[in-house]
Amino acid sequence: MRIARDLPTLRAEAARLGPLALVPTMGALHAGHLALVAAARREAAAMGGAVAASIFVNPLQFGPQEDLARYPRDEAGDLAALEAAGCDLAWLPGVEAMYPPGHGTAIEVAGPSEGWEGAARPGHFRGVATVCAKLFLQTGARVALFGEKDWQQLQVVRRMARDLDLPVRIIGYPTVREADGLAMSSRNRFLSGEERAKASALHAALQGVAQALAAGVPATAALAEMRSGLAAQGFAVDYLALVEPETLRETAALPGRLIAAARLGTVRLLDNIAAG
Repeated sequence: MRIARDLPTLRAEAARLGPLALVPTMGALHAGHLALVAAARREAAAMGGAVAASIFVNPLQFGPQEDLARYPRDEAGDLAALEAAGCDLAWLPGVEAMYPPGHGTAIEVAGPSEGWEGAARPGHFRGVATVCAKLFLQTGARVALFGEKDWQQLQVVRRMARDLDLPVRIIGYPTVREADGLAMSSRNRFLSGEERAKASALHAALQGVAQALAAGVPATAALAEMRSGLAAQGFAVDYLALVEPETLRETAALPGRLIAAARLGTVRLLDNIAAG
């Protein structure tokens, strides 16, 4: 596996490798990321190309009340995992390479960025859209793969790529879960033992709502019951909604997407599932 830390090296390696399937990450890799790499290998094989993964903890998507310094980092472990997974090229830019002095351009995506995570974390999706556009242009990737756990992010990136006519195909990959249903996340390592034992209740509750909706229970009643149940188990629910899958507009009609964000201790858990 080749490692690039500056743009000239990245572009030389990309030209040598041919069409790239890209897995953008912020590091602290887990089995969910490696499943994306495996999927990228299949896409790369179909194109006659190679797999690239980026590791960049993007400061633009952290708000003033969010601890950028606390985000987990393990460069050596991440590189070893990528190489073992069959990644061909790792792109590890520093902040100066991504946002040089005088950098003054950012991308705002309306529509799917509004509400939910966009409301809870002002400026977050501006940072996501900006860094993803730069990664796509830097690598020249033909395909980019994202996990469905961050459903709203996936829709924002798709909207941005379509609106800017970027020649990259965005693929969403199903959420990879622990055996008890908890969606894999780099932040799960911050859960205490007691919190970890409770954490899978978020996914179970979403499944319960989906079953209730399929049985004809009105969305308002099903969601209220889920919110109450989670609160009783110690979750602080930020939001819980049935939305249109692409626009993220709230709806009462099926099919839709159930999305949730809830805090357990200091950890903010996100999850979503299809409904209907």
